[in-house]
Amino acid sequence: MSDTLVLFLPTHDVPWRWLRIADNVVAARGEGFPTLPAESEDSHVAVVPADAVTLHWAELPDRSLAQSVTAARMLAADASATPIGELHVAVGREGTNLERPIGVVATTQMQAWLAELAANGIDPELVLPAPMLLPRPDSGYLRADLGGEGVVRGPTSGFADEARLTELITGGAAPEVMPREALEAAIVAAVATPSLDLRQGAFARRTSIGVDWGLIRRLGWLSVAIFAVTLLITLVQVLIYSSAADELERRADLLARTGISRGEAVSDADRQLTARIERLRGGGMGFSRTAAAVFGAIRATPGTEVRTLSFDPAGAMRVTVGVQNEGQILQLQRSLDAAGFDATPMGQFQSSSGRLSGDIMVKPR
Repeated sequence: MSDTLVLFLPTHDVPWRWLRIADNVVAARGEGFPTLPAESEDSHVAVVPADAVTLHWAELPDRSLAQSVTAARMLAADASATPIGELHVAVGREGTNLERPIGVVATTQMQAWLAELAANGIDPELVLPAPMLLPRPDSGYLRADLGGEGVVRGPTSGFADEARLTELITGGAAPEVMPREALEAAIVAAVATPSLDLRQGAFARRTSIGVDWGLIRRLGWLSVAIFAVTLLITLVQVLIYSSAADELERRADLLARTGISRGEAVSDADRQLTARIERLRGGGMGFSRTAAAVFGAIRATPGTEVRTLSFDPAGAMRVTVGVQNEGQILQLQRSLDAAGFDATPMGQFQSSSGRLSGDIMVKPR
């Protein structure tokens, strides 16, 4: 199990300080920048000075981190004289408390801290404000010395310990000083489950993506297996459909044979059955339907009569009709057109005994 190196960033009058956590206890501590082993797998946590970070607490939307940060930025803009575009705002959570901690720090200051750490070969997993290392008291205030800096923590406050400021905020009540053992236990707990990490948004730590070639190979073989199974299913379905189509075609052929003339040799049952139907029914729409349409048009046109009709193999019917006037010829054409036929007069109609007679060619449309 790797250790955790906690680095307290220096200020103008306080140097680097550090402590090392191993097996959930503070195993070592020191002043100045520590020597980093070349092959060290330690995780790194940076603690920034309390006077450089402004802490607020507020109830925020809990649907997503983006919504929480947006609401926090609005609160920070109202509470700060610095333009919000120059501030970095981070949102955390303390257990099940409704009020969530908000850290506000100048963007340039955050950049300077990370640049200083990078210059010393450190890319910290966490950047914690110093007051957030202290536990949240149920009431009153706690005080502790962190890296040579005094910090005070209340239920919804955290700040650097300055005599006049502290008295003003606490109302003159003296904060309870944390003993060393309790402070170290609190630091271990805060590093293990941080309630407010400033490495968010634009300052979030970039993680390298490792390629698991073994997993990729397994996924490749799985893809091949899925493709093979899918192809096999498709082939089986094609065989099933082909067999079913052959069976339907066989049954249709047997059925068609029953409609062929008795004694006729069968070579193509479908074609022979179609030919017999055409012989029985006639071409086009057949004699019966064509004649029915003609007589229907005659009945619908008073004063008209059919004198002769003839039906050819192509499905056209030549009808000789007698009418009283030319308007009835047009009415006959319209009736036949509505029945799905084209009716075309064959030449001029002749007048005899006060009536007109002539031929109309009726064909399926």
